Amino acid sequence: MTTLDPREVFLAEANELLDRLETTLLDLGDRPDDTTLIDTAFRALHTIKGSGAMFGFDRVAAFTHDFETAFDLVRRGAIAPSVELVNVALSAKDYIRTLIEDPDPDTAVIGDAILAELDRLVGGGPAQAAAPAAAPTSEAAPAGWQIGIRFDPGILHNGTNPLALLDELRELGACTVVPRLADLPGLEDLDPESLHIGWDVTLVGPVDRAAIEDVFLFVQDAMDLTLAPLTPGLPVAVPGPVPPVEGPVVPAAEARVVAVPVAPVAERDAPARSPSERRPGPPRAASTMRVEAERLDELMDRVGELVIAQARLSQLAGLHADAGIKTIAEEIERLSARLRDTTMGIRMVPIGTLFSRFRRLVHDLSRDLGKPVTFVTEGEETELDKTVIERLADPLVHLIRNAIDHGVEAPERRAASGKSATGRIALTAEHAGAQVLVTVRDDGAGLDVARIRAKAEERGLVQPGTPLTDQQVYQFLFAPGFSTAQAISALSGRGVGMDVVKKTIEALRGSIDITAEPGAGTAMVLRLPLTLAIIEGLLIRVGDARYVLPLAAVEECIELPPDRGQGCGRDFLDIRGDLVPFLRLRDLFDAAGEPDPHQKVIIVAVGEARIGLVADQILGNHQTVIKSLSKLQADAATFSGATILGDGTAALIIDPAQIAAGGHAAGQPDGPREYREVA
Repeated sequence: MTTLDPREVFLAEANELLDRLETTLLDLGDRPDDTTLIDTAFRALHTIKGSGAMFGFDRVAAFTHDFETAFDLVRRGAIAPSVELVNVALSAKDYIRTLIEDPDPDTAVIGDAILAELDRLVGGGPAQAAAPAAAPTSEAAPAGWQIGIRFDPGILHNGTNPLALLDELRELGACTVVPRLADLPGLEDLDPESLHIGWDVTLVGPVDRAAIEDVFLFVQDAMDLTLAPLTPGLPVAVPGPVPPVEGPVVPAAEARVVAVPVAPVAERDAPARSPSERRPGPPRAASTMRVEAERLDELMDRVGELVIAQARLSQLAGLHADAGIKTIAEEIERLSARLRDTTMGIRMVPIGTLFSRFRRLVHDLSRDLGKPVTFVTEGEETELDKTVIERLADPLVHLIRNAIDHGVEAPERRAASGKSATGRIALTAEHAGAQVLVTVRDDGAGLDVARIRAKAEERGLVQPGTPLTDQQVYQFLFAPGFSTAQAISALSGRGVGMDVVKKTIEALRGSIDITAEPGAGTAMVLRLPLTLAIIEGLLIRVGDARYVLPLAAVEECIELPPDRGQGCGRDFLDIRGDLVPFLRLRDLFDAAGEPDPHQKVIIVAVGEARIGLVADQILGNHQTVIKSLSKLQADAATFSGATILGDGTAALIIDPAQIAAGGHAAGQPDGPREYREVA
């Protein structure tokens, strides 16, 4: 049995807290009056400080304590949050992450500089930050407080100990604790994992409201807390007897103080209700657990092998007349399909977990370039395979940086064009069949086709005068080392980035479409598969070899008209009034033997266009477990991988977009034929 390292648990939770803190600080920059955001940031800091001290990250705890102390002035309303303060807080967040990941003592000077900047902004160093809270105010402190406490029934599930919170209250001053028992169910309805009681606490002493609220800082979203000041001069009395109750209750004797009168509480004075009138127990909270990503990858591999074995079993069962074997094969197929769907569902992650990372990128670039930019995201709930999301981060960073650096104009230029001085970057995701479309769109100046073409001609990528469409010109942007920047800067000018973006997206079996409108902006659309593990495929035969087409790309299948005969290269079909070009796979793959008399045309979608692929026979649907090609075939872009069929033989998986591009070149003299060598 594997035991999780507590330090590893802390590191994982600290990363989540730091991500939440970053998001909260960025929201605070947009909504400085939102006190909920301030409280959320403070709770994250408080948790990091406590956990860091517990697991031996003393430098993390010490720095976070100073950071938290200064930020507490914001929480108490002594300092108004500003853009400058948010920027320093973000730098402090980055430094905390550095201390966790690489606790190099030499970085202490960075932390000191950040704290000094905080000192300047809040008007007092961390050592003095607590002073305003202790300073007397014009309002006299009350003689005490009457506190009503009611937690959510499921609060015990997250490890909260209500009795420990009551002990913290007793540290503030003399208090009496009386339980609320009106909602306590009968023994037959009692859920030992739910909290059914509340408390009334009378706290005596000059304690301010903020100190009491701090006790419940981390559970305030899961409780009802009422505070009412006590009137000075009331006579002191001892409360009446408390009804007996099973379980731990704080007795009045443990308060170690003289009790004061307790105001009547409706819940305590309400008559007892019958079991049928009592509220049912709360539903059990959904539980989660952390699993190493490597284990999910291993599970997916095992499921893939099971799918292959199940395909072999089904093929063998089809060769026998035994009804029992066929029944078992069908049952195994049903179970493996459900296991496959469940396992793939576990690997699916909302793309919002990726989108949230770029808010900080846009914030920093907007500040560094002096271009105010609004960042908008849509479709965060769209799910993708975790491997796709992990490998998509770097390409999106390049695209967003280019959109702000090259796309969005300077405020003065935007104003001269009649635009708002603030630019707009939109990052969206949406499902399109078995694909996900991720779009980076800006409202900048668009792409300068003439300038791109001139640069391409200068580098010898195209001959002057060659007729090209705008889409063909846009493809030069992905050439290695290509850049239209006038000068080299820290962000652009070296031509490194867009070619890497294209290679990464194609390695994910995706594609990039570019649309631009002069003066209105540019959109980069990434077409990505939902998963890289198992897909639904269409099994076809070309000559003696079998191939798989991704079923998500297939629109329809028709029979090749007899009058088309056996030509070379490309041809066209009239499909309900639309001319659709088609390619003969026998020619592209140099298939031996005579073609079948009734060949089939599979119409596939390639971006916004359609193309037909002519095969000898359509064999049917196939659960395709994708296997990567070896390094020897790494340059054969026509195929996105291979799979193992039920009889143990291999079949190549055709990439429709790449074969369309390769078929176009192959239709020309001396076109590339690398796919023939692989086939």
